[in-house]
Amino acid sequence: MAKCLVGSTLIFSRKCKNTTNSLITPLHFSFSACHVTFSAAPMPTAAAHPSFEILGGAHDRFLPALPHLSRPYRPFPLLAANRHLETIFAAFFRSVPDIRLRRECLRTHDGGAVALDWVAGDDRRLPPDSPVLILLPGLTGGSEDAYVRHMLIRARSNGWRVVVFNSRGCGDSPVTTPQFYSASFLGDMSEVVSHVTGRYPNVNLYAVGWSLGANILVRYLGQESHNCPLSGAVSLCNPFNLVVADEDFRKGFNIIYDKALSKALCKIFKKHALLFEDMGGEYNIPMAANAKSVREFDDGLTRVSFGFKSVDEYYSNSSSSDSIKHVKTPLLCIQAANDPIAPYRGIPREDIKENPNCLLIVTPKGGHLGWVAGDEAPLGAPWTDPLVMDFIQYLERDAVKAPESKDTLHHLEV
Repeated sequence: MAKCLVGSTLIFSRKCKNTTNSLITPLHFSFSACHVTFSAAPMPTAAAHPSFEILGGAHDRFLPALPHLSRPYRPFPLLAANRHLETIFAAFFRSVPDIRLRRECLRTHDGGAVALDWVAGDDRRLPPDSPVLILLPGLTGGSEDAYVRHMLIRARSNGWRVVVFNSRGCGDSPVTTPQFYSASFLGDMSEVVSHVTGRYPNVNLYAVGWSLGANILVRYLGQESHNCPLSGAVSLCNPFNLVVADEDFRKGFNIIYDKALSKALCKIFKKHALLFEDMGGEYNIPMAANAKSVREFDDGLTRVSFGFKSVDEYYSNSSSSDSIKHVKTPLLCIQAANDPIAPYRGIPREDIKENPNCLLIVTPKGGHLGWVAGDEAPLGAPWTDPLVMDFIQYLERDAVKAPESKDTLHHLEV
């Protein structure tokens, strides 16, 4: 190999290592004149079923790792006939796996607190190099929610260490200051990631977020960009454009969801009302305490807490659709075309197409946090869970961080 071989092509193997696994990856070497050029051999492209809409700059890179997409999306009969029926069925009738959790209350720099729920006994059961997965539930959600627990069980059964990030006031997380969480606030997310990284410094860290949790996660990825400590992430049912989501939220049957979520917010607020009783300025505490819509709650409390002049300004500045172009971490986005809460028209398709780190999958049905389909339908895990697991397992095996490090051609002068 000391001489230049003109016009020859050889195939070798190399080991790509991360902190936990290694994988033999084929490399193509071509020799010409006085340069050696080598690049990672592309994986064979999987044929996705036409029932899915699939796009993204990482299409060829990630699609082969998702074999579930080669089969058609088959929603459970009857339930899929109506997006609201599927959404409500999943919320009230999906099974809730029983698992013992160990709670850790994390004090934040501003005096607040969030609750981290770890699987009890995993510190003894799992090896120290197990990858860590952070789960971010939706608005007012927590570790008791069915969709969160199903994902937790699946990841844990595959040898992952899992922690649920319960935001302030959610999942009975304590509220110690007159401030809840919001779509705009990334401080708690940053502190949780820093805390988990400090505890397990030698493993890869991943995150999965649903709905508002997905919006916060994608905004965090965009904020951290090249410096993001996460090795991969998945966004599900992300509203992306909160202005568009707010418009749809106040129409037709969606008003039912609006009232249910505002009621849940008011319930959390009233448990901690004494913290807010002396708040002055633009705060409207009575409006927040008796809000009949999420918008009213945000107008009376949230937008003031985080320094916005109006609710519309808060929604506009807190939308994760603006963050996609800055994401440098491998990101899988899964949406349902008929989602009543995360509108199809709010998906930032063009930015996802142009970002070499992003892949978008849109299912024809699914509702919001529903996806009552697949082998475990109707009462078991959402159809998305195996897909999410395949994606993060692939990233963990291959330690894919950025396309520049794997796909860029390298030139070596001889």
